Amino acid sequence: MKAKKVILVTSENHPNHKGFLNIAESISKELNVELEIKNEDYAFLSDYGEKDEFGMSWLPQLLIQLEDGRIYPVLTQMPFGKDFKPDPEAGKQEAFNKIKNLVS
Repeated sequence: MKAKKVILVTSENHPNHKGFLNIAESISKELNVELEIKNEDYAFLSDYGEKDEFGMSWLPQLLIQLEDGRIYPVLTQMPFGKDFKPDPEAGKQEAFNKIKNLVS
């Protein structure tokens, strides 16, 4: 099973937008697959994304679509580093680890 597409659901006004966008672009390049960016698509997230205890989705979330059409979230929260700042490198690693488990 291979990845078919990287999907980023985001909002350009969100503080983590740039970090998620960089991770999405990087993963899409490394896997050599299409990158689709959806702007504030809560309906899509309610079907495929992670939700809180009240059933609400949040932005941004990074998902992967496999060749068979199944879609999985691979990064839904930006990890923080020791300095309590967002750590995109750790986020990228987390997403890659989840993708590896899905495509192997």
